[in-house]
Amino acid sequence: MSFLSPIPALFFPWLAQTPSPTPTPVDLETVADNFRCGEDNVICKWVLDATGNDTLANLLGQVIPVLLSILLILIAAAITARVARRLIAGAVRRTANESQEAIGRIAKRAPGMVDGLTVEERKVTEERSRQRADTIGGVVGSIVAFVVWMIAVFIILGQLDINIGPLVAGAGVVGVALGFGAQSLVKDFLSGTFMLLEDQYGIGDVVNVGEATGVVEAISLRVTRLRDVEGTVWHVPNGEISRVGNMSQLWSRSLLDIGVSYDTDLDHASAVLTEVAHGMAVDDEWASEILEEPELWGVQQFGPNEVVLRLVMKTRPASQWKVNREFRRRLKTAFDDAGIEIPFPQRTIWIKQDVPAAGVPAAAMEPAAAHPVDTSPPEDPVPPAPGD
Repeated sequence: MSFLSPIPALFFPWLAQTPSPTPTPVDLETVADNFRCGEDNVICKWVLDATGNDTLANLLGQVIPVLLSILLILIAAAITARVARRLIAGAVRRTANESQEAIGRIAKRAPGMVDGLTVEERKVTEERSRQRADTIGGVVGSIVAFVVWMIAVFIILGQLDINIGPLVAGAGVVGVALGFGAQSLVKDFLSGTFMLLEDQYGIGDVVNVGEATGVVEAISLRVTRLRDVEGTVWHVPNGEISRVGNMSQLWSRSLLDIGVSYDTDLDHASAVLTEVAHGMAVDDEWASEILEEPELWGVQQFGPNEVVLRLVMKTRPASQWKVNREFRRRLKTAFDDAGIEIPFPQRTIWIKQDVPAAGVPAAAMEPAAAHPVDTSPPEDPVPPAPGD
């Protein structure tokens, strides 16, 4: 059969290949040494000594260190987030208390008042400051806590040998998409955060935000709700508020421009104004509304019908309008008693007559007599008779 041996090699070349070597016998001692715990794996050695099971020892030796690392990461993240919240809340509270220090500079005006405010109003103001600090601290603290926990999640994924590169890239793409798609929303939240942080206005303040003016009824990080004098409710996104005029923060000013006629004694009118304002400031009913002694600033302008005198009074927040109304009522009575005329629009008409020049008779200045003009329509012509 030896002569037939080359034939298969001619038709089936792969049969002529060198046969595979005989497998080397497995060295069980070497495999056991490789399978045993490493020198630095204390947990694996402890389990191996306790159970004698190599598989269980290696499994626990690999899993338990990872679990301990994850537990330590979670504990560190929780501590970091908690400390960050406390630090942020303290910093925000100190910033919010700056307005309270400004209130402390207001002079005391009546018994039962603290720093220019009644005890009840002082409590309301302090509560507003505390709520503002809690709101800002909670929002900023939540943002910081979210960032801390996101970093912790990425570190944990790295401990589990999970490739976080695609996750980070995906998060970046999502962040860019949200940034472009929700620009106005992000702008509203940022503007609302800084408005609360800087205490630009609060609930109960009378503010002017451009197109809307009214009392602030509610504030959130996205929108401010106002109610104007007609009862209309305005919802204004914080990102669209480019300027804010607060007419009732800390204190207000009653500004009165009083007009008197040109033939009035200004010294006498000024004395009456000062007397009425002082009497109102010391009145028990209005003393708590007026914080300082009224001031007469003098002549403000010369109008077409009157001379304008300006008087100012420093009042409690949002009390300037009712102080103005009461002062005008008292001033009208005082002006009537003092005989001071309150001006009204009036005109003086001068009639000029022409005087004849020397040597010219007066008759020549008279207009010529008008001649009558016949304005009747012309009569229709009589048509000729037939045969004429």
